Amino acid sequence: MTKTKLITAILLTLFSSVGLLATTAHAKDGQPRIVAIGDSLMAWHRGANLSIADEVSKGLSEPVVNRSISGARIIYGLPITGALGMKIANQFREDRVDWVIMTGGGNDFMMGCGCGACERRMAKLISADGGRGEVPKLISDIRKTGARVVYVGYLRSPGVGSPIESCKDEGDEFEARLGKLAKRDKGLYFLSLQDLVPSGDRSFHGADMIHPSRKASRAIGARITRLIQKADRTR
Repeated sequence: MTKTKLITAILLTLFSSVGLLATTAHAKDGQPRIVAIGDSLMAWHRGANLSIADEVSKGLSEPVVNRSISGARIIYGLPITGALGMKIANQFREDRVDWVIMTGGGNDFMMGCGCGACERRMAKLISADGGRGEVPKLISDIRKTGARVVYVGYLRSPGVGSPIESCKDEGDEFEARLGKLAKRDKGLYFLSLQDLVPSGDRSFHGADMIHPSRKASRAIGARITRLIQKADRTR
């Protein structure tokens, strides 16, 4: 076995083990109809079965397969770890499901351009009119399978000692473009979290003031649950 193949096998085992913890937390007989993909917003607390996806699973009383990985990006160039899920598109495996809940884009700004001079990165992710870029392409690929998509926005800084405060302008523009994209497709639902965190309230963030607290995971999960329930009733 070559060194590259050995590394791939080791990484695949590790990633599969991590994913198994999340996907079997609420598993039932039959094929799950909901898959969650994305970055740490979706993955946080999943080791304790308290991630956003876990909360949706509880709210709907059905399994939700969670393939999200902390640090994952929309734009990701490394082939091995990208194939294993660090590239968010590769977390979706052309599943035949009803719903895909997804997050993504934050790491592209924080790690890709430091939330500064991000115009080129923004355009690669999604154009100003919402019609072009890696995000619309990924959503289009998912929608071709027949699945509907819930794209979840990011937590806003409460303005109290948060290292993501400098990303506010980029975050607002990114989500404005996602909103335009959602207007193009009735099967895409953009869920903004802009109004979730009251000013000065630290309880929706973890100790790092970036990732969601368990309280936030519950609140976001409840919003997604209501959205899916309403959409299922009216379809």
